[in-house]
Amino acid sequence: MKKAIFTLLLAATLWTIMFSPMTAPHVNFWWMMTGSALTLSLCGTLFMPRWWKKVTIDPKNILLGVAIAVALWGVFWIGDKLSQIMFNFARPQVNLIYGMKEGESPWLLTALMLFIIGPAEEIFWRGYIQEKFSKRWNPNIGFIVTTAIYALVHAGSMNFMLTMAALVAGAAWGLLYRLKPEWFGAIILSHALWDVAVFIWFPI
Repeated sequence: MKKAIFTLLLAATLWTIMFSPMTAPHVNFWWMMTGSALTLSLCGTLFMPRWWKKVTIDPKNILLGVAIAVALWGVFWIGDKLSQIMFNFARPQVNLIYGMKEGESPWLLTALMLFIIGPAEEIFWRGYIQEKFSKRWNPNIGFIVTTAIYALVHAGSMNFMLTMAALVAGAAWGLLYRLKPEWFGAIILSHALWDVAVFIWFPI
């Protein structure tokens, strides 16, 4: 349990540095995100080295991954429209999130999110943290606690929309992992595809 707490404190520190208005201007977000995600996924692999046994790459899981990504994109599209009606700060905060890609190569960002950031985040948050907490307590508590922490590490951004996005996306992937751990390969693929879709291919 000490190892899990250590990695969560590390994640909170790294995410705060990346997203906080006080520190974010002094770092390259995309390279730090890539390095942070790789570091955390390595920790998860060292501390729980059997996560890949749940990963199956076959036509069924590929189709599931694409379907989950599409469905989640649709949820966020609807959520964006509703949030603009409910909150006058919603769109400006969303625009701040999209501003992080300005000046960067879309091809480079696509490669980073598709092959490193998305998969690495799932390996750490679901493959290690949720799995660890589920075994420590029970699968329901593991899902709830992991989802809450995943959202909270984004709170340092001072961006309500980003934190809520992390909560919704984390809840979706976490619930799928809770109910269908054998879909882990599809969940990893959906995270990678959703990242690229919402940021590059079909921005909301």
